[in-house]
Formats: sequence, C-alpha cells, structure tokens
Amino acid sequence: MNTKKVEVLSPAGNLEKLKIAFAYGADAVYGGVSHFSLRIRSAKQFSFESFKEGIDYAHARGKKLYATINGFPFSSQIELLKKHIIKMAELNPDAFIVSTPGVVKLCKELAPDMPIHLSTQANVLNYLDAQVFWDMGVSRIIAAREISLQDVVEIKKRLPDLELEIFVHGSMCFAYSGRCLVSAVQMGRVPNRGSCANDCRFSYTLYAKNEEHGTLFRLEEEEGVGTYIFNAKDMNLSAHLREILDSNAVDSIKIEGRTKSSYYAAVTAFAYSSAVKDYYNKCFDVRIYQAELNTTKNRGFSDAYLIHKPFERTDTQNHSYALSKGTYEVSGMVCEDEEYFYCKYKTYPNEKIEIFAPRDAKIRCVDNEIGKIFEKNEKFYIVFYKIVTKEGKEFPSVHSGNTNKIKLPAPLPYLCMLRIKSPIIS
Repeated sequence: MNTKKVEVLSPAGNLEKLKIAFAYGADAVYGGVSHFSLRIRSAKQFSFESFKEGIDYAHARGKKLYATINGFPFSSQIELLKKHIIKMAELNPDAFIVSTPGVVKLCKELAPDMPIHLSTQANVLNYLDAQVFWDMGVSRIIAAREISLQDVVEIKKRLPDLELEIFVHGSMCFAYSGRCLVSAVQMGRVPNRGSCANDCRFSYTLYAKNEEHGTLFRLEEEEGVGTYIFNAKDMNLSAHLREILDSNAVDSIKIEGRTKSSYYAAVTAFAYSSAVKDYYNKCFDVRIYQAELNTTKNRGFSDAYLIHKPFERTDTQNHSYALSKGTYEVSGMVCEDEEYFYCKYKTYPNEKIEIFAPRDAKIRCVDNEIGKIFEKNEKFYIVFYKIVTKEGKEFPSVHSGNTNKIKLPAPLPYLCMLRIKSPIIS
C-alpha cells in the first residue's frame, strides 16, 4: 500500500469553481488568465486581480494553485509572453504549467524560483523524454493521456525525485493528447491555442467518392449507431484508483474540466478525494465513487489507456450522442449568506431534494413554516413547504433564470448544492 499522500488536482475555470473544488476536497487547482493558456475559454472569467485572489484564497487554506501558461506561442508573441511570465510570477502561484522546451527555458530565466510543471501536451511517455525535461529543471511532468501505468512506474524508478501527475477523469481527445487541428480547419479556432470548438463531438454524414468519374455516394449507417465518428467517451479511472495508488509512482491525480460546470467541479473533487481518503483508511469502495460520478453529465465512461493499450480497447468511442445528462440535475446552489439559494433548475413545494454538501459540512435538521431539513440513510434532504423570496414574495414554484434569492428553512453551508434525480432516470 502507498503511504505517500497523493494530491487531488481539480480544474478552476473561475473564482467560484476554485472555491467549490477546495470546499469539496481538492488539494490543489489549476487555472489561468487567458493569455497563453490552453484554458482560454474556461479561464476568460479570471482577471489578474481575481486570479491573485484565488491564489491567496488557496494559500490561506493550505491549498495550492498552479498557473497554466501552456499555450503554443508564435515568434511574434515572445516579447508579450515574457511580460506575461513576469506578471504571473508576481502573483505567487505554486507552479507554472508549460508545454514547450522553449517556454520552460524562458520561465527558468525570468522566474528562476518558480517550479515548472510540464503540460500533458508535451506528450511525455517514457523515461528518456522525462530525463530531458528533468535536466532542464522541470519538477513535475503531467504525463500524456496515452501513457500506461507500467511506463509511469518505469519513469519514477529511474527519476525518483521527479513528480508525476496523471489524468484520471474528464474529456478525452480523439487525437494524440489534444494535438488536433480539426477545429482550426473547420471553425478557425485553434485547439493548441486554447479555443477548441469541440468539432469531434459533432455528428457527421459520411460520403464516398469515385475518383475516376466523380460520383459521390452518401454512406447510410445502421439506425441507432449514429455518426459521431470522432467522439471519445470520457475518462473515468475511479475503478483503477487502488492500482494507481498502489504503484507508488503517482504524485498527483488530475481531473480535466475545461468548460465544465460548477456541479462537475464539486462532484469530481468530492468523489476522487473520498476515494483517496478511503484508500489510506483501508475502506475503498469503488461503487460509491462511480455512483457519484454518474450524476455528472458525460459522454459515457471509459477507463482509457492507462491500464489497457489503445489497440486492446473497443469501447472508447461514443457513436450515439455528444453529451448525455447525468443521473441528477442541480436544483439550486446556496448563497454566500447561507440563508438563501439560487434556483438552477426547478423547485416545487413538497418535493424531496437531496443536499449535496462540501466535505465536513455541518447540517442542522429543522422543521418549520418554510420547510424541513432531515437526514435519511446517511444523506440529508430538504423539502420546501413554501417558495419564498428574500423580499417575502411567495411563488408556486421557481425555475432556472429566476434571479431571486429563495429562503431556506435553516442556514446551509455556502456552496451547498441542491439536486434531484434527472427526469430521464426511472
């Protein structure tokens, strides 16, 4: 058994998601200000000021924030990149995540005391490449998604002081660790500069052309199979977490989350931090984590390539749909004042709603004129007798888009989420 505490690393697309990830169990988060970050779409809500606020928030709680500077700059942008590196270093994040040898070298020159984490986009799969980057001063390598656990172990054996980080959950790319140009060709949005349009998730109609006489035939597919030919299922390695931790080769497990929801940030942080905690407490139960992860929207799950080789897999593609509902819908989120919530889906009186709470949250059971909060089978629930706004107006129900604060029967911890089973689930 591995006795070294493995880090749970979550995505942080904005300040709220950063706070959620920490509240639900993450040890560290990663994010960036849009310049030179592959998280440009999800990071657009971070300014330099809010990013600094996030760093201070993390450090005040003994947590970490890694700054993504992992885009692929053109020569014309190098001078701007230099200014960006210096400005980001002044914010005092815990590391830079970068993708190329040139940017690694530049970071070491301009911010010599800043730890450098090598992005998965550098595609490190073996100890030879790992050695090169270690010699350049990289302190952690985020391995390519296509790496095997056996190769992770081999790198750690040869470079025991090099930290190794692997992805365990989230979107998979049909190309090699994100090295894709489909979005750039079709939409003018360059994936390797952070603005992927996810063209691989679209449905396509296939044609065959006879080059001799130019005849074009539309290929008909079997009904129900679909045409999502590039659409990879989402990675979910929770079932293999025991093997990963037993290897004693992994320092950090990473959750992908570009453009994902606040609920996704909460559930994934909660599930994987619970799994890691239970592993060390010798009460690991994969059914619990899988059930929780199934509540998130996904494209179907696969255990990807860490345990099995790509040629051994026949279930990594989803040919039927681009994104499915999870088993639950988020009904609401508790406000910072902890006395009200904002509706995110729909809420009706006399409906039993589950309370999904941050780790170690304290919840008090009550029953009054507004509603009741109660515990059943080690879970907490809320039922509203009345839907009352902060201003005292009563509604028969409340739906997403309604910006009124809705009164809770009793205070609930900030960032608690209210959820109900999805209508598609029987």
